[in-house]
Amino acid sequence: MKKILALFDVKMWKFLLVGALNTLVGDGLSFLLINVTSMGMWWATALPTALASVLSYFLNKHFTFENTEKGWRPAVRFALNIAVCYLLAYGIAIPVMQRALSGTDAALRDNIAKLTGMCLFVGFNYLGQRLFAFREKKD
Repeated sequence: MKKILALFDVKMWKFLLVGALNTLVGDGLSFLLINVTSMGMWWATALPTALASVLSYFLNKHFTFENTEKGWRPAVRFALNIAVCYLLAYGIAIPVMQRALSGTDAALRDNIAKLTGMCLFVGFNYLGQRLFAFREKKD
């Protein structure tokens, strides 16, 4: 139980702060690209998401988890973690919400599945970054 409670420390709050900043930067860039440059929705979402992922990597590596590991391995673990967390979160959320809300409007069901997936993603991503991507070295 102590190990589980230890996950709810200052690193978790730093992770959430980085996530909020990351969201503001990504959404702000997306808003500018759509409204100032008239860029299409797909590109105006994809480009800021990629840039925000790079920002997230560096902020979480250095600020949140204070990881000093050199080389490309933390970046590979970070990218792998993001992919696995995304697939896991939405792989759970979509079918569960489809089944649980089968009698409701499709748009409502999709939006609740997306919200559920986002919440699961944040939780899985925090655990993945802390325990896998930027894990502390044991001396």
